[in-house]
Amino acid sequence: MDATVQAWVNGWVVSRGAAPPTAEPWGWTIDMGLYGHVTRHVFGATGEDLTETTVRKVAGAVTGRGVWLKAFRDPSVVSGWLDDSWWIDPEPGYLMTVPLAAHGCADAPDGYRLREWSRGGVTRLMVAAPDGSLAARGQIAPRGETAVVDQIETAPEHRRRGLGSLVMRTLQNAAVRQGARTGVLAGTPAGRGLYEALGWGVVATLTSARHDPPELRAPAPA
Repeated sequence: MDATVQAWVNGWVVSRGAAPPTAEPWGWTIDMGLYGHVTRHVFGATGEDLTETTVRKVAGAVTGRGVWLKAFRDPSVVSGWLDDSWWIDPEPGYLMTVPLAAHGCADAPDGYRLREWSRGGVTRLMVAAPDGSLAARGQIAPRGETAVVDQIETAPEHRRRGLGSLVMRTLQNAAVRQGARTGVLAGTPAGRGLYEALGWGVVATLTSARHDPPELRAPAPA
């Protein structure tokens, strides 16, 4: 199993409050218990080490809706291994890492309010706008020497004001204080630029697929 993928799985389940991961010969099964996201299967191999045979075998055993696959290869490759019962996100995700180091404390822009708190092994951060609405947020789950960054968001009307960098640096500082030395995240194409500007590097491409058989889909409205 790829060590970075395993670190991401271990931190992600804590961040999301998911069931402990069940080890499989090919990776991990994680129960979420949510409509539309009941269970996810995460493959432990990346790149060319993840084979068509493995993905087809796991996907072929799935029958219910709301089961997800997380495969660390490009969507253009993985899509050829899955039938039309799977919805495949056409945009790749990115498994990324960074060596963690403490940064100087930054202040929120004038009028914005920064709040940080920890509970259940997860440190959360919110930035409130001058009118009290949510401007940005994120969370991080340290697990020993590794910390998983998760759910980084900035409201569209508050972008390009440095809030994303503020959230990331503040969360990384919190993880360093707890002994973490490496950061891990699974980012979107939209977030990749921010993370790379902060020193993060891509280690694998990620495909997300959801089981959504045509016969179980809701009919289109008349």
